[in-house]
Amino acid sequence: MRVFKFKKLKLYLIPVAMLMGTFVFGTGKSKSTGKKETVAAAAPNKFLDKNAFLYDSLQLSGLGLSKAAFEYALTGYNTLIEAGKIQKDNILTIIDFSLPSSKKRLFVIDLVSGQLLFNTFVSHGRNSGTVIATRFSNAFNSLKSSLGFYTTAGTYQGKHGYSLRLEGLEAGINDNAFKRGIVIHSANYVSENTANSKGFIGRSQGCPAIPESLKKPIIETIRDGSCLFVYSPDRFYTSHSKLLNPTIS
Repeated sequence: MRVFKFKKLKLYLIPVAMLMGTFVFGTGKSKSTGKKETVAAAAPNKFLDKNAFLYDSLQLSGLGLSKAAFEYALTGYNTLIEAGKIQKDNILTIIDFSLPSSKKRLFVIDLVSGQLLFNTFVSHGRNSGTVIATRFSNAFNSLKSSLGFYTTAGTYQGKHGYSLRLEGLEAGINDNAFKRGIVIHSANYVSENTANSKGFIGRSQGCPAIPESLKKPIIETIRDGSCLFVYSPDRFYTSHSKLLNPTIS
């Protein structure tokens, strides 16, 4: 497991906008569409202000993480923190489905220490696509992944061994996740060998499955109330998510 560190930021790097009591994100370019996406503005927050720098400090662009995914993740995370929905507020997990499954598209970030704790492979649902996930659903038996924000719940021993339950936080988008049995578990089809030999990894029934060798350390790190964001440059989601668009009633 590699841990990426960044140097403490000096006060003179803090933007003038933040000193004026505002913080507005820029734009990110989607890898799959090439189109720019405007990310919603967010109110100042002690984690948000500091961690906007992490994208560059941790060289996340070089690892493939979409800047739009990162900025959307911070926007929703900030809203959830203010609403008291996140108990373990130092951990933010991002799954970037703008990347093909042959790439390491799961990122676990410690927002307090400024470290990238994990960067590895993660599956999408078999009906969401083959190489890239492009179709999403909140419906039972859809065998598709669901986008949006989740909070991690408790662990259990299931048919895939040690697994982590997820609570979907977005009505109509992923709030059926718990009842659908959408959990984080490991699978032998999620591996670098599979990605290299086939050009993509195996697919799940909608769960974000991870490599067997990282199952325990990842689950132990993010369990019990941390924030998970599953991203895609999906226009329906980005325009209908109330966490990304606070003005939606």
